[in-house]
Amino acid sequence: MLKKKINLLNLLFLGMVWLVSCKKTEQAEPLPEPVESFYYKQISVNGENNQLTYTNINQKPQIKVSFSAPLQAQQISNFISLSSPNENIPLTITLANHDSSLVISPAAPLPYLSKYTFSILPALKSAKGTPLNTTVLVSLFTAIDSTDKFARIPDEELLTLVQKQTFAYFWDFAHPESGMARERNTSGDIVTSGGTGFGIMSILVAIERGFITREQGKARIEKITEFLRNKADKYHGAFPHWLNGGTGKTIPFSQKDDGADLVETSFLMEGLLTARQYFNQPEDASLKTGITALWEAVEWDWFTKNKENVLYWHWSPNYGWDMNHAIRGWNECLITYVLAASSPTHPISYEVYNQGFARNGSMKNGNSYYNYKLPLGGAYGGPLFFEHYSFLGLDPRGLSDAYADFGEQVVNHSKINYQYCVTNPKSYNGYSKDCWGLTASDSNNGYAAHEPNNDLGVISPTAALSSMPYTPEESMRALRFFYYKMGDKLWGRYGFKDAFNLTSIWFAESFLAIDQGPVIVMIENHRSQLLWKHFMAVPEVKTGLKNLNFKSAY
Repeated sequence: MLKKKINLLNLLFLGMVWLVSCKKTEQAEPLPEPVESFYYKQISVNGENNQLTYTNINQKPQIKVSFSAPLQAQQISNFISLSSPNENIPLTITLANHDSSLVISPAAPLPYLSKYTFSILPALKSAKGTPLNTTVLVSLFTAIDSTDKFARIPDEELLTLVQKQTFAYFWDFAHPESGMARERNTSGDIVTSGGTGFGIMSILVAIERGFITREQGKARIEKITEFLRNKADKYHGAFPHWLNGGTGKTIPFSQKDDGADLVETSFLMEGLLTARQYFNQPEDASLKTGITALWEAVEWDWFTKNKENVLYWHWSPNYGWDMNHAIRGWNECLITYVLAASSPTHPISYEVYNQGFARNGSMKNGNSYYNYKLPLGGAYGGPLFFEHYSFLGLDPRGLSDAYADFGEQVVNHSKINYQYCVTNPKSYNGYSKDCWGLTASDSNNGYAAHEPNNDLGVISPTAALSSMPYTPEESMRALRFFYYKMGDKLWGRYGFKDAFNLTSIWFAESFLAIDQGPVIVMIENHRSQLLWKHFMAVPEVKTGLKNLNFKSAY
């Protein structure tokens, strides 16, 4: 019995020894090291942290990147770059913070107003050989060069310079066969009826300002008038949007827009009637007769489509009324209804205006934006060309009807547009009291009607400049900025280019007739009221305004 107890104790002792030896063996085996996580912790540019986009940076920005572990020093430069669409920028790269940070700067100053992409590739490794866990991409935009690009001149001289340079679009670049205005600087033989109306008004400015002689201006308008009478396609007296400037044949604006465009026709007639009033000497009789023949041939009342109380924008010999675009306000088409009511041969009634354009008062707004009451239109007023095209000839000062004081409308819409850009709710780069103006123009994503409810970061110089009579101080400030500060990017052969986007660093290379014309004309209306005085003196227009129950200072 005693021997059995001793044997059991021995077994227990041996088991404990075995367990202890096993435990020692387990502890002796090394644990696997944890996998290193290698990532960037923070990026800063000139002290601003962890953004994906940096705007208005200086020419030698300092970029700092901190990482979760020290870096492998070899070949760092192979995996880090600062590039523009056209080049890779040489960099100075320094390790810091025990090799876990980088300080990077361009080896030479960057150009102003340029876009760059800073990138770090995952091939960058830590000192232990672990690759970076992600690609790093940061956008950098250098600031505007605040120096003057041209010598300072008195404001009146600057206004004249802008008018003269812009006038070259309608004079030097006009189609050689017809004298009409090309749609844009890349349009070839395509000329525009509405833009030609604006161009005719600009010719009158050029005569008054001494850019050309009266005889030269008259000869050009005679050339245009004869082409319109004898060669150009017409549909019930109305012209298409686009014509071939050599043959006069219609060029479709879109598939079914291959016939009459009543709104473009009204812009053309606005210019022609102003010219008819301007050339009032006995020797001008032939020109006056030709313009009157074109004017009286337009069948305005026919465009009510079976006598509806509204005008229709389009009619096609191939598609009839398929476009089905009733002209209802508020928009740029007030001039269409005024001229239709002014026609001595094919007038419309007051009810066509009241029910069609004014929509029995539904075109009214009445709300305030930035403390400016807006009489007409949608929220914030829409694009600014609503207050330009009709009012190249119509003087809004003292002009009113049952629904609006048009002087209040044009001023307040312009100030709302200005204040929206100053407030800059979308934080676009560049918007300020010096850089403002939203209207229809080219953009970096195609043509668009820019306005507060369709704000794409695109500023159109014509918006602020053509508002000169309404916002003289704000528009003059914008003009100085466009010319002196941005002139190296914006100023060209035919005045200011169509548009720009400082957020995307994009500048149009285009010039458009419907944007260049209002700049010349509205600056002149600001300076001398030349076009307003002549258009408002047209006898038929006086009658038309009375037919629409408008009150006018003329």
